[in-house]
Amino acid sequence: MRDYPKIVVPPPGPRAKQVVDRDATWTSTCYIKEYPLVVARGQGVMVEDVDGNRYLDFMAGIAVSSTGYGHPKVVAAVKDAADRFLHICGSDFYYEGMAVLCERLARLAPGASKKRVFLTNSGTEATEAAIKLVRYATRRTAIIAFHGAFHGRSTGAVSLTSSKARQHAGFGPLLPDVYHVPYAYRYRCQWCADQPACTRGCIDAIEQDLFTRQLDPRDVAAIFVEPIQGEGGYVVPPPGWLGWLREICDRYGILLVADEVQSGVGRTGKMWACDHEGVEPDILLTAKGLGSGMPIGAMIAKESVTTWESGSHGSTFGGNPVCCAAALATLDLVEGGLMANALVMGERLQAGVRKLAEKHQCIGDVRGVGLMVGVEFVKSRTTREPAPELVHHLVQRAFERGLLLLGAGKSSLRLAPPLVVDDQDLDTALGMIDVILGELD
Repeated sequence: MRDYPKIVVPPPGPRAKQVVDRDATWTSTCYIKEYPLVVARGQGVMVEDVDGNRYLDFMAGIAVSSTGYGHPKVVAAVKDAADRFLHICGSDFYYEGMAVLCERLARLAPGASKKRVFLTNSGTEATEAAIKLVRYATRRTAIIAFHGAFHGRSTGAVSLTSSKARQHAGFGPLLPDVYHVPYAYRYRCQWCADQPACTRGCIDAIEQDLFTRQLDPRDVAAIFVEPIQGEGGYVVPPPGWLGWLREICDRYGILLVADEVQSGVGRTGKMWACDHEGVEPDILLTAKGLGSGMPIGAMIAKESVTTWESGSHGSTFGGNPVCCAAALATLDLVEGGLMANALVMGERLQAGVRKLAEKHQCIGDVRGVGLMVGVEFVKSRTTREPAPELVHHLVQRAFERGLLLLGAGKSSLRLAPPLVVDDQDLDTALGMIDVILGELD
């Protein structure tokens, strides 16, 4: 029998309360703080707090802890790199780990064309690098992104983000010449939500509406898209949609930028979500799970697009040697079995959630690929009215009982456990969600 989840004192316990109070006194007011989890350590899919409570983690630090907590191979790689040297700026000097990681990411990227890699500290930084590169390479300024998108919070990246109004409020003017169009959100699509298959309405609107009434496609540098939307609700577009987007880009000389910060590095059962559709983007962005928790991201661009000059962009800490070591160890593990596990466990997880949907009418939609599963909750399946309060109560009660969950979008639950999760962990989590939903129904 496993020793988690196990609650020994109702959270937050006394030690956790001390940390929470101290944090509330000294940290910036912008932090969200979903619930009072105060972590002391982790192992695999288990997280232990400072009071000894043990939790089953089904959100992985927002899809970051891909190899679980404290994986011995990742920890060993980090320790070895730290023993050698902690920093020497990769923008100005050389070290083997950076060259090896860049080559590996370039070779792993979708498509046969040669790629070049710029390393960053985060997904947001990767987005910012891509914004600069697409404008430089095309000598165009306009950028198209999607409703519900999340690309980061720095000024350029948040201009592309269209997830929550509060992420924009008070920060204007933001980046000019950014346009947002509807994402392929089948459950709530204004064109085909009530149809048996996608009618291409959102794709056709780009050419028939945006390009006809508002924006000349010859001014568009790039379309930024999440192959599976993350913060927007773990929304999976219909088969073929990403390819249709690629066709539009090719027709007008527009670059396609795939933001795989949350969907990449094996989470969907393939290295990249793009691989499921056989689509090669001009630029691919990655971060989150790439370093198993160490801060590292990357912009992987076609060599034909990488036209900027030496000194056009750079980073003091991007591609830190310790983070490169963590990323290389992570990729070894992902390619060595975790990616395959994500596919198998993801199918089991979706099947389990669909069984819950047969029992609980509040579940309106179940979608996902691999271990990136979204569950949308509604007040009525007929009206599809969102039920954000239910999601909030579900997440809070789960935390109180030892299961770490996280919402997404307006009324969806994201299920994104570490890729080391097994069938016993899945069954435990599904059982806990079932009980809580029974109480909330």
